[in-house]
Amino acid sequence: MKTIYDYSYEKMEESMLGEGWKKFRSQQLFQWLYRKRVGSFDEMSDLSNEMRERLKEKYVIDPLRLVKRMVSSDGTVKYLFRLQDGSLAETVLMHYDYGKSVCVTSQIGCNMGCAFCASGLLKKTRDVTSGEMVAQIMYVQRELDKEQERVSHVVIMGTGEPFDNYENVMDFMNTINHDKGLAIGARHITVSTCGIADKIRRFAHENVQYNLAISLHAPNDELRTRLMPINKAYPLGELMDAIREYAGLNNRRITFEYILLKGVNDQPEHATQLAHLIKGLNAYVNLIPYNAVDEHGFKGVSFPQAMAFYDRLCKLNVKCTLRQEHGADIDAACGQLRAKVERGELDDLLG
Repeated sequence: MKTIYDYSYEKMEESMLGEGWKKFRSQQLFQWLYRKRVGSFDEMSDLSNEMRERLKEKYVIDPLRLVKRMVSSDGTVKYLFRLQDGSLAETVLMHYDYGKSVCVTSQIGCNMGCAFCASGLLKKTRDVTSGEMVAQIMYVQRELDKEQERVSHVVIMGTGEPFDNYENVMDFMNTINHDKGLAIGARHITVSTCGIADKIRRFAHENVQYNLAISLHAPNDELRTRLMPINKAYPLGELMDAIREYAGLNNRRITFEYILLKGVNDQPEHATQLAHLIKGLNAYVNLIPYNAVDEHGFKGVSFPQAMAFYDRLCKLNVKCTLRQEHGADIDAACGQLRAKVERGELDDLLG
C-alpha cells in the first residue's frame, strides 16, 4: 500500500482535489504528519471520520519495520528497516558538533559496481520511493523527539545511486525542505552522485539550493575506471564538463568525496592530479577514511598517511577536510549490514 509520505505538498494538494476535498486539507495533513508527527490517521482529530477512513483505505503512514538498531562506540546509530515488500534498507544517524545528520538509502541494492563499496554487494532490485525515504527521516526524528533534538542535516549517500532514482529523490528533498514539512534548510541537504553527467546537467537547471557532492575517488580515468565502472559511460572529461556547467549556473560550493585506499589512490602524484582536475572550481575535497569491506580486499590508510595526503592538497591550494570516521564497529559502511542479513549470516536479526 502506498505511504502518505509519498506526496510532496504540491502532489498532496492535487490528491485532495482529486478526492473531492478542499485544497487546504493538504496543509492539515502536512501539519499532522510533519509537525505533530502522528503515527496513525485516527490521531488527526480535525479531519472527519469519513475522511480518516478513506485515508486508511488508501494509505499507510509508516511503511518501515525496524529489524535492528545498532549503536557505535562513537554514538553513530545504524537502523536496518524492512519495507512493505520485504526489502531491507539501512539508515544512519551521525552526531556532529553542528547537529544531527541522517544518511538515507535511495535504492534497494546498487548497480554502479564500485570496486570498494558495500552497497553493490547486492544488485539493485528497485528504487526506494520518495515516501520510503521520508519515512527513514521520520523514524529517526521521532526517536530524537524524545530527547528534544531534531534532524538538522540530511545526506543522500546511503545504498544506491540517487541520480539513478532522480524523480523520487527530488520529491524527497522537496518534502523535507518544505516549510510546512520538516523545514530542513536546503543548504543542509546534500545529494551525492558517482557521476551520472546528464543528471548533473539536469540538476544544474532545477534552481534549487541543495548541495551537490561528487563521489570521485580517483583523479585519472585509468584508475577511476578500475574503481568505478560508471567512468566508462561518463569519463572524467565529460563529468567535469557537467560539473562546470552546474557551477556556472549555481552559486554553490561542490564537494568531491575521496575515499583513501591504501596503495591505490593515496600517493603524492594522485594528490597532484586531483588538484589539477578541480582547479578553478568553488569546491573542496572531503577525504574519507575507508570502512573496510571484507569482500573487496581494500585497506584504509593510517591517520599519518591520511594527513600526509591532506597536507599535500593544502600545499596545492586545495580546500579539503579529513572526515571523522563513524561507526566502523557496527558495519556502518552502506550496505554491509543488509548484505550480511540477506546472506543469512545474521539470521537472529530476522525475527
